[in-house]
Amino acid sequence: MERRNFLRGAVIGTSAAVFGGTLMHGAAYAAPAQNGTSPYGGLLAADANGIMLPAGFTSRVIARSSQTVSGTSYTWHNAPDGGACYADGSGWIYVSNSEINPSGGASAVKFSATGAITGAYRILSGTRQNCAGGKTPWNTWLSCEEVSLGYVYETDPWGTNAAVQRAAMGRFKHEAAAADPVRKVIYLTEDETNGRFYRFVPTTWGDLSAGTLQVMVAGSATSGSFTWANVPDPDGSPTATRSQVSGSKSFNGGEGCHYANDTVWFTTKGDNRLWQLDLASNTYELAYDDSLVTNGAAPLTGVDNVTGSSSGDLFVAEDGGNMEICIITPDDIVAPFLRITGQSGSEVTGPAFSPDGARLYFSSQRGTTGSSSGGITYEVTGPFRATA
Repeated sequence: MERRNFLRGAVIGTSAAVFGGTLMHGAAYAAPAQNGTSPYGGLLAADANGIMLPAGFTSRVIARSSQTVSGTSYTWHNAPDGGACYADGSGWIYVSNSEINPSGGASAVKFSATGAITGAYRILSGTRQNCAGGKTPWNTWLSCEEVSLGYVYETDPWGTNAAVQRAAMGRFKHEAAAADPVRKVIYLTEDETNGRFYRFVPTTWGDLSAGTLQVMVAGSATSGSFTWANVPDPDGSPTATRSQVSGSKSFNGGEGCHYANDTVWFTTKGDNRLWQLDLASNTYELAYDDSLVTNGAAPLTGVDNVTGSSSGDLFVAEDGGNMEICIITPDDIVAPFLRITGQSGSEVTGPAFSPDGARLYFSSQRGTTGSSSGGITYEVTGPFRATA
């Protein structure tokens, strides 16, 4: 079935909550997304920042690793990774993880209503290799440690409240998180070659201090039905969480995760796939697989972080590939939206829309140097479409 049936009413931003929308369920699955023309047209020559964009779009550099953020006294972190945006009065905040080990953590940049940078600061310290994460409906940032027996940390984008370790969400090689306010759960990906897809069911919605960790149970096919089973020992020791439940479905390198309108999508980098779970019918299918693109070369490889726009378009960042963020439309068309040039030793991370949907934030984790200290965080502004 076309993704348009799920995406109507999707909110702007990262893996944020969606509270409404009408679903129209078809009778069969459609083929995964195929090569096509972007609704924004082709990419123009690289701009002064080395970014190829469609007509009408412009870019600017927000921050550089190891350098002071303009207009502040704060030094931006190394290896910027997963991110999210938060409304802040008439302005907003962009949060970004730091994928280094040790240290890691996360930082934030604050913007005025005009987009001017008004502050930058640390919101999480002393953690390890914070890769992706997710936004909660109560406006916290879940920062995930991509290490063996890693934790999820719940952080305050405003930097007022101290970050809290959420051990009940399981100890494994965490990657991304996505909140589902309908079922009142948090979905979690695991970056292992035989990783699993999880959900955390809090005892009380809005409080992640206690609850039940569950794992997806399904067959080996690329589509079908699924169920959830409790993970007996979320601590993951001595037996890894991914090995505790017979019949749990293995995924090759779980990465980004996004929820909207009774659907959750997540990427697996080991096989360049985007998976789609219909949570209303408990069925799953492939939304994209580079090996199943039949009309030319696959435009999207190295699938990684994913977010969505108000139009229902998905934006998928590449770890490698052509250093692109590709769009996948509700009509199952995949095409490049932007390309970063001259940075082949890097990866694209942290795509997230500002609350009004007019600005897209993301980073090149290692920039032009290929080093974690060379990361660059960007903003792209332009006529993002409001409807598909």
